[in-house]
Amino acid sequence: MMKPGSEAELAETIAAMRGALRIVGGGTRGVGCDGEVLETSELRGVELYEPGALTVVAKAGTPLAEIESVLAAEGQRLPFEPADHRALLGTDGVPTIGGVVATNVSGPRRIQAGACRDSLIGVRFVDGSGTVIKNGGRVMKNVTGYDLVKLMCGSYGTLGVLSEVAFKVLPDVETVVCVLIEGLSDAAAVRALCLALASPFEVTGAAHTPSGIDGEPVTMIRVEGFEESVVYRAAQLQALLAEFGESSVETNPARVAGGWRWVRDVEAFAGCDGDVWRISVKPTDGPRVGAALEGARLLFDWGGGLVWAETAAGTDVRGKLTEISGHATLMRGDGFARFQPEEGPLAAISAGLRAQFDPRGILNAGVMG
Repeated sequence: MMKPGSEAELAETIAAMRGALRIVGGGTRGVGCDGEVLETSELRGVELYEPGALTVVAKAGTPLAEIESVLAAEGQRLPFEPADHRALLGTDGVPTIGGVVATNVSGPRRIQAGACRDSLIGVRFVDGSGTVIKNGGRVMKNVTGYDLVKLMCGSYGTLGVLSEVAFKVLPDVETVVCVLIEGLSDAAAVRALCLALASPFEVTGAAHTPSGIDGEPVTMIRVEGFEESVVYRAAQLQALLAEFGESSVETNPARVAGGWRWVRDVEAFAGCDGDVWRISVKPTDGPRVGAALEGARLLFDWGGGLVWAETAAGTDVRGKLTEISGHATLMRGDGFARFQPEEGPLAAISAGLRAQFDPRGILNAGVMG
C-alpha cells in the first residue's frame, strides 16, 4: 500500500506507476477493483476556512468528521448532508472528504440544497499521467472551469486522484421539525411528498418508508430554519396535506436527527443478506418501481425520486425496470455491474474523458465500465 504524504509525492507516485492503481480514501464506500492500493489518508488537514466568506478548503484525505467539527464550531455545515454508508456496506475505516467528492455522496437535503457537486467550488487533483491539475478556486467568486470541478465529483477516481477540495458552506439552522403521516400507501405518500415539495414552505427532506422504525408505513417531511418560521411552515404543511389523513409534528431534536440519519444512511438495510440497489427515477415513477420490484424492501427519498431497494441476492433489478426511465446502481451485492451500463454517445463521451485524463488506464480501471 502506498500512502503519499503530499501532492508532489502523489504526482511522483502516479507518474512512476507501470500497473493498475486502486484509489482508496478511507475505504468506506465499497468501491473495489484490481491494482496496487494508493491511499490518500496522509493528505490531511483543513488548509483554509473563512466563516465570513462561507468557504472551506481541505486536503482530500481529511476525515469528514473533522470537517464537520470545524464547521460546527462556527455554526456552519456542509449543505448536502453527506451520508455514512459503512453499516449498509459492511465497511470500516474513516470517511474522507475526498471520498465524499469522488462518489458525490449526497443526503436527503439534496432536494433543497443540491448535491455535493453543487457545493464544490474547486479541486486539485493528479491525473493518470502524474500531472497536477487545478480547477475552480478557493472562494465562491472564483469559479473558472466550474464544469471540470463538477466532472471530478462522482468520477470515482477514474479521472484523477483528488488532493484538495474547496466548498461553499452554509449557516446551520436553529430549529428542525418533521411532519409525519402514518399509514399511507406508496402512491399516496409520493403524491403527498410532491405536493409538499411544490409548496412555498421550504421542505428540506421528503421521504417515505412502507416499513418504518416501528414497522408501520411513515411519510416524513422536514422543515428547518428559525423557530417561528418553522412552526408556521409545519402548521401550513399539515393543513395542505389534510386530505391524506391525520398528521403530527415531531419536535424533539434527537428524534428528528435520528429519523433523518436512518433515512440518510439507509440504516434499515444494514446487516441484511440481500442486494441493495440505489434507483434514481422521476419522483412520480417511485411507486412504479415498487410495483415492479414486488417483494423488495423499499425506502423512498427525494420525494420518490430516489428509491433504495433491498432485494433477494441475484435479482436482476435493471431487467425489471426496463419500462421506467432512470438508472439503478448496485450498492451492495455481486453478479451485476455496479453502474448502469452506458450506451451510444454517452459511452463514447465517457471513454473519451477517461482516455484524456488517464491515457494509460491505470486509475480504478473497470470501476465505471
